[in-house]
Amino acid sequence: MRPYRDVATLAVAQILCFLLLTHLEPEFFLLHLYQSIIYMAIILQLFYLHERWAYMIGMLASAAWLMLAFATGLLGGAARQLFRLGKGEWPNNSVSFLAALTGLFAVLMIVFCARHWKREYSGLGKWRVTFLVSFVVVAVYHLTLVTWFWEMIPKPAAVK
Repeated sequence: MRPYRDVATLAVAQILCFLLLTHLEPEFFLLHLYQSIIYMAIILQLFYLHERWAYMIGMLASAAWLMLAFATGLLGGAARQLFRLGKGEWPNNSVSFLAALTGLFAVLMIVFCARHWKREYSGLGKWRVTFLVSFVVVAVYHLTLVTWFWEMIPKPAAVK
């Protein structure tokens, strides 16, 4: 058994969540489709046995998604849907519920990638280069997404 199957499974779960969001939010179709690209890249890196890059990008991309989701207020709605589920009620907003699932998968991706990184690559002296290159890739990727789709992001109403 390959040691990275859990990371690949989480990447597929992320892609499926984004594809479901394209169905639920057709006005954000391209945004959600482009959000899934980095997770496809992680799967390809795992397939071609470039695990150290996949693990680092998996950690950084998931952390960046969580920060963007928090900044846009998406995680607040997701938390409310989880509280409804905790009270035995069915979530009333499927987009926020999928955002909660995506957030859960992002946290799990960070944990599993960090665990694999520690087991397989700690002490080899490759972490600086891998981190810096992966950080630049993830930063450029997310900055490009935010720049392209800035007008699509809901903005809070002005306070009077």
